[in-house]
Amino acid sequence: MKKLRIVCLLLILASGATAENRDSLYRFSVKEAIDYSLENQKDVKNSVLDTRIADAQVKEIVGMGLPQLNGSVDIKDFFEIPTNLIPGEFFGGGPGTFIPIKFGTQYQASAGITASQLVFDPTYLVGLQATKTIHELSSKNLTRTRIETASNVQKAYYGLLLIRVRKEVIDANVERIAKLKQDTKALYDNGFVEKLDLDRINLAYNNMLSEQDRFDNIEKMTENVLKFQMGMPLTCKLELTDSLDIAKVKNLTATSSNADVSKRIEYNILETQYHLQELNVKRYKVGYYPSLVAYANVSSTAQRDAFNIFDPSRKWYPTGLLGATLSIPIFDGLQKTAKIRQSEYNLDKIKNELDNFKNAASMQIDNSRLALEDAISTLNIQEQNLNLAKDVVRTTKLKYDQGVGSNLEVLDAETSLKEAQSNYYNAAYEAVIAKIDFELSLGNINY
Repeated sequence: MKKLRIVCLLLILASGATAENRDSLYRFSVKEAIDYSLENQKDVKNSVLDTRIADAQVKEIVGMGLPQLNGSVDIKDFFEIPTNLIPGEFFGGGPGTFIPIKFGTQYQASAGITASQLVFDPTYLVGLQATKTIHELSSKNLTRTRIETASNVQKAYYGLLLIRVRKEVIDANVERIAKLKQDTKALYDNGFVEKLDLDRINLAYNNMLSEQDRFDNIEKMTENVLKFQMGMPLTCKLELTDSLDIAKVKNLTATSSNADVSKRIEYNILETQYHLQELNVKRYKVGYYPSLVAYANVSSTAQRDAFNIFDPSRKWYPTGLLGATLSIPIFDGLQKTAKIRQSEYNLDKIKNELDNFKNAASMQIDNSRLALEDAISTLNIQEQNLNLAKDVVRTTKLKYDQGVGSNLEVLDAETSLKEAQSNYYNAAYEAVIAKIDFELSLGNINY
């Protein structure tokens, strides 16, 4: 019964923790959303683990040059003692005859310690040089993952901001059409407009409601994308504390006078890979040099007719030795030569990738600059169109209220306004994305 109470208590606590996680509310600015993602996003966490794996590999390489100690204990039970053949001539027998003799004890044991030390191995020295480069490479890969995550979170954050702004605009449009519908219904009831006019308004209103529902779903999906990019559980609630300053977006500038390809983390990674491959070529070349290993062994053996090996009163027989092994490569079937050529070819491939990346980075900078300029220009044009559409709606609504315009003109104006709003906010989002891509191409985003 006591165990059952404990289990019930644990279930209650667990359900409470789950509910707390589900109801958790986060209020994040762009920076706070990025900081959260850098701690919780799966790719970042795996990249951190990769750096730890690389550090462990470095320690493994270093450990190869440290003293190696191994202990051993061996116990044998010769339930059938080995037979040896002794020439019969030793015991007066004829030439060519052998006498089988068993000698030795049934129980034998040995215990010892072996120590070895790498004295000289050029491949190990090259490996030590590579450990620093391996650590640098893993750190730079982590930086690249952090930058990619931060840029993705920014894009998703601003995307959700714009969806919510557009949703507010659609809600306002629905209210305005609902008011128009109410006014038209009153006019129809008093015989001032035809049923066709009322049907047009109802059709427009229903379409607006459908679009409103669609944007509710789009908002939820966009929010889920942001949470996924941040590594946040989808059940959590998220509020955005930043707002999109479109006036600031319009004032964005696209200058690449300080473009420097070496600022790009991708280029730094390629450079590190190139240096690592240089060390790989060197490792194979020094493989033709000799290596020297020193070793020592201390052991004791025991031989017994009865299983009393661990009896301290019985004697063990010690043995000790010192030695060194000099390994001199002579001929390996040209295997090292083939490996050297393979490594040099891989080195040339990385060199080609470096040259290609320089060209690609220059192209990305120019293209992203042009894309940003085009996006800002488009945003300015769409803002003008939006203002014109608002004026047209205001004018047609005024004419309609004064009885000198038709509701068809009003609906056409509303349709044009809705299209202008959509184009305007799409242009704003494209400008924000273009700015992020431009900063990425310059290597100005660092985390």
